[in-house]
Amino acid sequence: MRPAIRIDDYWYDLPEDRIAKYPLAHRDDSKLLVNLDGSSRDCLFKDIAEYLPSAALMVFNETKVVPARLLFKRESGALIEIFCLEPKDPADYQQAFATTSSCVWKAIVGNARKWKGDTLSLFAEHIDNKDVKAVDLKADLIGRDGNAFIVRFSWNGGASFSQVMEMCGKIPIPPYLNRDTQPIDVTRYQTMYAKIEGSVAAPTAGLHFTERELDAIDSRGIERVKLCLHVGAGTFLPVKSEYIADHAMHGEPFSVDREFLTRLARYAGKEIVAVGTTSIRSLESLYYLGVHCIERGKPGTVEQWEPYRDEGYGYSSVEAVNALIKYLDDNKLTSITSRTNLIIVPSYEFKFVTYMVTNFHQPKSTLLLLIAAAVGDCWKEMYRFAMDNGFRFLSYGDSSLLKVQHKFVLK
Repeated sequence: MRPAIRIDDYWYDLPEDRIAKYPLAHRDDSKLLVNLDGSSRDCLFKDIAEYLPSAALMVFNETKVVPARLLFKRESGALIEIFCLEPKDPADYQQAFATTSSCVWKAIVGNARKWKGDTLSLFAEHIDNKDVKAVDLKADLIGRDGNAFIVRFSWNGGASFSQVMEMCGKIPIPPYLNRDTQPIDVTRYQTMYAKIEGSVAAPTAGLHFTERELDAIDSRGIERVKLCLHVGAGTFLPVKSEYIADHAMHGEPFSVDREFLTRLARYAGKEIVAVGTTSIRSLESLYYLGVHCIERGKPGTVEQWEPYRDEGYGYSSVEAVNALIKYLDDNKLTSITSRTNLIIVPSYEFKFVTYMVTNFHQPKSTLLLLIAAAVGDCWKEMYRFAMDNGFRFLSYGDSSLLKVQHKFVLK
């Protein structure tokens, strides 16, 4: 049953001057709100290891933001922005980035009415070890997919599309920053451990970590593992419906390997710390993929309201993970890639996550609802505390460490 939740109940006043428009000079100079028992404390992010449970599993998202904003200029002078969302042909991210002459992407097109069906061209040069590399990128509009456009890119020179993006594109910083991408964003709107290309928005909870924090976490005996969820532009979509039940949640691809699943099986029912809402959605989605394997023989897309069915599920988190491992072994696979539309709102029963590291989210957003699902109405006190104590908000803002307290189920 879909929860009857009014989105207006998850509003707070966020003045423009409390939105962090730029990162701090040092990543771990940010503040950290620690709430492990229902009360909030004002701490420093560089001390986060002190507040983490020992002998825990800590999960990071190693996705990498790509320069997905491509600005073309027609002969008439009209500017056309193509914002690449996800690959369509080839559909696999790694294959799409490795192509050397053409590929097709699903995209948002800015000023689309000025694109009259002609081929757009973008010429760019890049100096690499004193060698000048050039690319002439072409874009052709070949179709529509709902509100998105289907665009075919082609280019000369034999460079990979990943290299073409680096030469021609811009990092797509959040729209609420109300500024253009600047050189500092190339490095700072990226986690230090980013590895797998594909996101058009950063998993911002990870932006605060430096090697110092990671070393301190290791010294506490906390095991670190990585998964990959590519963050889509849908993360910024506002909830326009009065009730969350009428909101269509965006889908995102994610992947884990067998080694990750074996470690998760060892920690299921114990302390698991998720870094960011993307890690939370991925971890919790794994339970339902395991249920798919048990009931259907193979995993499928995790649907938005799947966790909220009246009859619930009778499987433990360990059973779900072991079903995924068995599926991989039976099919001689080493990893699993799926897609999740999962929405986490109050009444959700967490299957894996017991602690979370996360930034402060926009009013009336699905991300704020996720926080409320974890801590209940305590989110209101937390956000008042943050506002009263000078915390910075949203992607480049400060962080929090929260213990899941609301409707947590360990089976």
